[in-house]
Formats: sequence, structure tokens, C-alpha cells
Amino acid sequence: MVLNAVWLVFIVGAFILAAIQVLQGDLGAFSKMLTAMFDAAKTGFEIALGLTGVMALWLGLMKIGERAGLIQVFARMVNPTMRHLFPGVPQGHPAQGAMTMNMSANMLGLDNAATPLGLKAMQELQSLNPTPERATNAQILFLVLNTAGLTLIPTSVIAIRQTMAAQQGLVGFNAADIFLPTLAVTCIGLLSALLITGLVQRLPLYKPAVWGPVVAVGLFAGGLSWWLSQLPPEQGSMLIGAIGSGCILAIIALFLVAGALKRIPVYDAFVDGAKEGFQVAIQIVPYLVAMLCAIAAFRASGALDWMMQGISSVVASMGLPTDFLPALPVGLMKILSGSGARGLMVDVMQTYGVASFPAKVAAIIQGSTETTFYVLAVYFGSVGVKNARHAVACALFADVVGIVAAITLGYVFFQ
Repeated sequence: MVLNAVWLVFIVGAFILAAIQVLQGDLGAFSKMLTAMFDAAKTGFEIALGLTGVMALWLGLMKIGERAGLIQVFARMVNPTMRHLFPGVPQGHPAQGAMTMNMSANMLGLDNAATPLGLKAMQELQSLNPTPERATNAQILFLVLNTAGLTLIPTSVIAIRQTMAAQQGLVGFNAADIFLPTLAVTCIGLLSALLITGLVQRLPLYKPAVWGPVVAVGLFAGGLSWWLSQLPPEQGSMLIGAIGSGCILAIIALFLVAGALKRIPVYDAFVDGAKEGFQVAIQIVPYLVAMLCAIAAFRASGALDWMMQGISSVVASMGLPTDFLPALPVGLMKILSGSGARGLMVDVMQTYGVASFPAKVAAIIQGSTETTFYVLAVYFGSVGVKNARHAVACALFADVVGIVAAITLGYVFFQ
């Protein structure tokens, strides 16, 4: 099983590297690694604890929508496309509606809504799973698309760049100049995820019912993004936030009104769903702690630095440009840890300047890629899947494509 192998390599490899450091005279290497693992275990529990309330809220609301029949309506609306991408999911199944709402929330950058909706979708897909510990094709495709999720505007990255520019005394700095390349990279990553998983699962991606909606969503996202790019960065960020929040609140109101019109006891339905949310949040704790501890050990051992030295040597020996290399650790870290990648991005901005080429590439990577192993641990852990099959390979392929695209488009736009 791939996740088992990855977890083992992270921890055993980290121990070997730490042991080499101890033999070389760094007697604090083991202590540093152990402290990082303990801190990660605490962080994993805190993340799951923080998810408990959010999960209870969203699964409570989803239960109202389900009993009111609206989830089934959403499912029927997207069925022409979903039945080709997810042939194992019956027409009108609640999983289709939950997946659609999750992808919409991801696109609008609403992480607090996207994660609970995604976990609800995984639960619905798990109800169709004949072998509960083995991931189905539908679960794998849904998860891989999440790891390469499309986000219209990287609002947090733009905000960090604007703050750093003010600290560095830059006047007239456009923090949103990474907006279009970031959108292009996240679209490329999403398409690569769909293509590689579709090829492995032999999905009929050539059918108009599949690529038609993809093109339509791409045109809509591109048009909206172009319009927002004409606005000042702060106004654009506020506007996309207002649009996203307004859409979610409108869906909540729709669920409640539909439930009331159908004479459903909405309060009781909400409580029933909220109980499920609490159970899901608690269930992911061991999976999340296991993955975060392995990642923490890998980072603390200096394995990432060792990888960077090897990549730098290879790039230099091939005669390729090397001015993007300071940004590359952000891409490698983003696969493992979102907060770690954010810290590396800020470090690049402080070291080279927020207006420098490495800082722009780092911002593009941070705004267009997802924390793959976190998503794998949380989503599969929420339903008890242990055999990920080809999910890890497909997700990492999309990550690599995204990082290469970010570097390439960085040169196209800024060099």
C-alpha cells in the first residue's frame, strides 16, 4: 500500500539522516526530530478539534438539505457530467450533490466550507464501497481533484505580498500581479489531475458531456478572473470574498426555507447531522496525527535540504537557469505542509525581496498548489480507507506538473 510505504520512508529515512548528523557531531539531531514529532502530534489533535465545530455545522446543514430533497436536485443537475467521471455513483445519488458543493466552495476559496463538504462527499461515496478499506475509483478521482483544486483568487498570498511590500518600503507595488499566472497554473494542475486519473481509470474524457462543462467552467473562471484583475488588489480580494460568502449563505437559507416548506423539523435534522460531524472529526485524529508526525520528522531531519542540494546540482549541471531554485522548497514543502510552505514563502520574500523573481515564483506556487498528504490523511481517514491504490501517484503527478508550470509561467510573465 502506497501510504504505508510513504509513511515508513518518511520516518525511517528521517531517522537515518538524523543518525548521520549525530555521527558527524550534531548531538541535538535526535532531540530536534523527537520534539518535532511531539509538536506535530499535538497539532494534529488541535486541527481535528478545530474541525469538530465546523463539521458539526456543515453536516447539520447538509442533513437539512438532504431531507428537503435539495441535495438530490443538485445531483440530478450535474449527473450528465458526473455519470461519465464517476460511473460507479448511481444517478441522483447524494454524493454527486456533495461533490459539486465541495468543488464550488474550493473554487471560491472557502476552505472552512470546502473541507466539511468534501468529507461529507467521501462518506456518501464510502456508502457505495463494497470493500470499505480499499479506495474506489470515484473516491480516488474526487480526492485527486481536491489536491489540485481550482481557486479563483489566492487572497491570502496577495495579502501577504502587500504586507511585505509595505514593510520593505515599496511604493506602487502590485501584489496581484501573480494573479493570472497563478490561475493558469491551478487550471493546468486540475486538468493534469483529471487526465492522469482518467487515463488510469479509463474514463471517457473525450465525450462532450465531460469536456464541455470543463471548458465552460474554465471560460467562466477566466472571465471572472479577468474582470477582478481590473480592480485594485484589495477591492478584488474583498469582492471575491463577498461573492463566496454570499453564495454559501444563500445555499444555507435555501436549505432552511426548503425544509420549512416541506414541514421538516429543521432543528432536529440539524442536530442529527451535527452528531455525524462530531464522529467524523474524532475519527480522523489517528490518521492526521500519523501523517503529520511523519512529515515533521522528515522536515526536522533536514531531508528537504538534502533533496534541494541534489536538485540544484542536477539543474546546474544541465545548464538550465537556476534563479528559480530559491522558490523550489516552497513547492516541495507545500506537498507536505501548508503552514511550512507559507513560512518558506515569507522567508524567500524577506531574503530576496517581495518584488524579486524567486519571490514571485514562490507566491505562484503557494497560491496554486494544495497540501497533498494532509488531504490524503483527512479524507481517507474520515472513512477508514487504508488502501489508497493509485491516489498518491496521481496526486503527486499533478503536484509535479503544477510546480513545473508555476516555474515556466513565472519566466513567461516576469522574465
